[in-house]
Amino acid sequence: MAIKIDEDTKARLKRLVDARHRTSHWLMREAITQYVDREEKREAFRQDTLKAWEEYRTTGLHVTADEADAWLAQLEQGNGYTSLSKSWRQAINRTCLAG
Repeated sequence: MAIKIDEDTKARLKRLVDARHRTSHWLMREAITQYVDREEKREAFRQDTLKAWEEYRTTGLHVTADEADAWLAQLEQGNGYTSLSKSWRQAINRTCLAG
């Protein structure tokens, strides 16, 4: 596999090679690995978002920000799952079973 980079980027890479005492190959491989890792996470998040949107369109189940804040406050006080409404419990169960 080959990569073509402009002269400015080559010079910047050379400065990093000298400063880090690494090869240009190592630095480029590291940069590509970090990019791929980051983009895979972004794509997984995007897919989760699309799945959640489709779930909402199918079921109509959702939680408002105020409801989520109130539930989190209940959790902090030691009151958890039982204080949820029926639709919340259904949504959580469906998510856990599908996940």
